[in-house]
Amino acid sequence: MLTVIQRVSHANVVVDQQQIAQIQQGIVALFAVEKHDMEANAEQLIERILNYRIFADADDKMNLSLRDIGGGLLLIPQFTLAANTNKGNRPSFSAAAPPASAKVLFEFALQYAQQLHPQVASGQFGTDMQVSLCNNGPVTFTLSSKNKRQ
Repeated sequence: MLTVIQRVSHANVVVDQQQIAQIQQGIVALFAVEKHDMEANAEQLIERILNYRIFADADDKMNLSLRDIGGGLLLIPQFTLAANTNKGNRPSFSAAAPPASAKVLFEFALQYAQQLHPQVASGQFGTDMQVSLCNNGPVTFTLSSKNKRQ
C-alpha cells in the first residue's frame, strides 16, 4: 500500500456537486492499494499515518502526530498512485489491486482508522471526486507498507 500524506489546514471532498466529507486541521491521505496487499498492510499504514510526527510543537519542530493534535484525517482512495511511471509516456496500472479487492481493503483501512481516531472522513471509492485542500507548509510525504504474510 502507498499513501501520500499532506498536512492541511482544511480539506473537503465533493461528488456530484455535493460535499461528502470535510476536515479542518489534519492530514489528507491519498491511499492506493497494490496487488498482494492485505489487512496487515492497511493496519500498518493507518498506524503510521496517525503517528507520523509532522505537526509543529511549541519549539516549531515537527514533533507532534495527528493523534497528538486531535486533528482530522481525510482518506482518499486513489488507484493512480500505484501507477508504474518508469518508462514511456503512459502510466501502467498493473501494480494496482483489482477494483473489487482494492475497495474491500480501502473500506477496511477506513474502518480501522475510525476505530483508532475520532475524526476520520473519506472520499468515495470508484467515483469522480473533487478534492480541495490547503496544504499547510507545504508539508507532503510518501509512505508505504511492506507486504506481510498473515
